[in-house]
Amino acid sequence: MGDELLITDDFLPVPVPETLTATYLVPMRGLPRVSPRTAVTALAGRLAEPAYGLARQMLASPLMSVDTRPIDEFPALPPDLLTAFGATREQLGRLAEATHVVVVRAEYRPGWPPAHEWAARAVAAAVAETVDGDVVDVFGLQFLDPATALRSLPDAQGRVRLVDWVLVPYSSDADGLWFTTKGLRRFGLLELQTQGVPDHLTRAWGAVLTGVASRLLRTWTDGLAGEEVPAFVQLPVLTTVTGHDIAVAYGNPEQHGATAPVLLRLELDPATDPEADSFLSLHPPAGHPGAPGRYFASACATLFSGIQPDVRYARRGDAMSKAVATARAALPDVRARYRAGALPAEAQLVVKYGLPGDDGPEFVWAAVTSWDTPERISGTSASDATIDPEVRIGTPVVVEATDVVDWALLGPTGVIEGGWTQAVLDSGDHPR
Repeated sequence: MGDELLITDDFLPVPVPETLTATYLVPMRGLPRVSPRTAVTALAGRLAEPAYGLARQMLASPLMSVDTRPIDEFPALPPDLLTAFGATREQLGRLAEATHVVVVRAEYRPGWPPAHEWAARAVAAAVAETVDGDVVDVFGLQFLDPATALRSLPDAQGRVRLVDWVLVPYSSDADGLWFTTKGLRRFGLLELQTQGVPDHLTRAWGAVLTGVASRLLRTWTDGLAGEEVPAFVQLPVLTTVTGHDIAVAYGNPEQHGATAPVLLRLELDPATDPEADSFLSLHPPAGHPGAPGRYFASACATLFSGIQPDVRYARRGDAMSKAVATARAALPDVRARYRAGALPAEAQLVVKYGLPGDDGPEFVWAAVTSWDTPERISGTSASDATIDPEVRIGTPVVVEATDVVDWALLGPTGVIEGGWTQAVLDSGDHPR
């Protein structure tokens, strides 16, 4: 469209699709009880602008279609993939009993706001409410109850949580974990991928990738702000991610995560199969020594504060001693929760333990990978030790429970529980 393709070492030209399509389904027994327009009108006062206005406008325009079909005429949805993306037995049961499906489709140009997605999801949720049914997001192969679908739409300040629109599945291979995003193509952007991520970073790297997606999506939509859709948007080859980016992506901007930025290199990985998707791959910066997994582990240690090594001396009766006692008293309970799978879904359990040294102990953190017996914890080091050159980020370690002085649950925006000794260190109430 008259755009000049500028290729430099600093920017990567990413092609822009001409139009984007969103598709949502509402399976139900029988036919709809009310019209889509009546269903959307019932959202007045509950759904903020601009989503409410977009839903009404697109519903009345050729940009959206709402059709009711016998479910046998619609391609069957794969139950195994639906289950993998969170479908419950009850939701799959309602799908199996459905006789009809309402199909909501919308088209729009790439840019912000993503009117096709917001409007189609709002209309589908409104229809589902009238029949006490479910919404199926065809792109993400996800079931959404109407309340969850409506909560994912922008609030009165126009804010959305990217985690409600972008998933981060992963799989394992010989080189570690392979992470991809699933959702950026809703906005016209290629999906991200990272390969060779250490196994113990399943939750942490998922959060990092979501933070990178949030930052790149802002750059992407800024490049689409003109009146005409450009043929390409230039993305920086070297992109940064901070704790703030992660906090924003998870809808917690007040937990601004003031961390040092982490650099990642962006590379276009075009698909060789015409039916397959191309990706934007994330790598360590050029010239980084060692395996990529080591860089990724170091990046997580930077972005999720509270897991750095330290050398401290606790005096009986001081604040540090009380912090250690508090943490150790809670060890049996956190082990029981860990073993029962009762920790928060996005939390990583880490423990802090001491390594003996000539000048006193050095305390380092390890991510727990198994805790079969109360006395011994298996994990991977979450930090590099100064005293012991064998203890490096990502290396396997075995920790005696008697050596543990603290533990913490790390979430996408930092410590969500525990970390008592770190709190003392951060407060300045303990001598260094």
